[in-house]
Amino acid sequence: MFPSRMGEAFGVPDKARRHALTLLTLLVMLLGASGDALAHAVAEGDKGYIQEIYGVHLISFVYLGAKHMVTGYDHILFLLGVIFFLYRMQHIAIYVSLFAIGHSTTMLLGVYFNIGINSYLIDAIIGLSVVYKALDNLGAYQRWFGVQPNTKAATLVFGFFHGFGLSTKIIEYEIASDGLLANLLAFNVGVEIGQLLALSAILIVMGFWRRTAGFLHHAYTANVAMMCAGFVLIGYQLTGYFVA
Repeated sequence: MFPSRMGEAFGVPDKARRHALTLLTLLVMLLGASGDALAHAVAEGDKGYIQEIYGVHLISFVYLGAKHMVTGYDHILFLLGVIFFLYRMQHIAIYVSLFAIGHSTTMLLGVYFNIGINSYLIDAIIGLSVVYKALDNLGAYQRWFGVQPNTKAATLVFGFFHGFGLSTKIIEYEIASDGLLANLLAFNVGVEIGQLLALSAILIVMGFWRRTAGFLHHAYTANVAMMCAGFVLIGYQLTGYFVA
């Protein structure tokens, strides 16, 4: 959560806006240059592999799941937002577990029962999750509405949407029914391994960053930039939905 005393750190709005604008510009350029590579999808080479194989391939699907999580910029942004102001490992474990439960549940059920959602709309919601968490870290809901949303429930609910984002793409690739359940479970194990790797890297960086004197000032800037990135993702996906 964004501490109330952080308001004192907001005395550098011009500098913060400059940093946020720079990051936002880079994100826009990246989105424009990468196209489908930045969609909530599986890489083309992996897509071909998924479509061609039959039977149980546990190691391959563990690898694919880990690769997806480590390279999934939307997952990483949301995960960063979730643990941004969490300092105790037991608190981090609770929130990350809630996200993993939500993500795993809808990914597995979505593919197994062939529940698909329009990929542009679900990815726009995933972008919204990044915006939501950044605003939460900035204390916006308390200042605007005088209430604090249930952060644990929000993490679980948005975890459901993140899982549907992946299941929707896997359904589009028409994975073989032979060995489906075992391969999906292996993929999910890989996703959790990838999440632990990404989380470890984030915590190492955050650990050093939090020890610096300028953390509070830069924390404001980082969450503004995170919010901007979420809005870019929303706009990008909604544009794809209306022009596709």
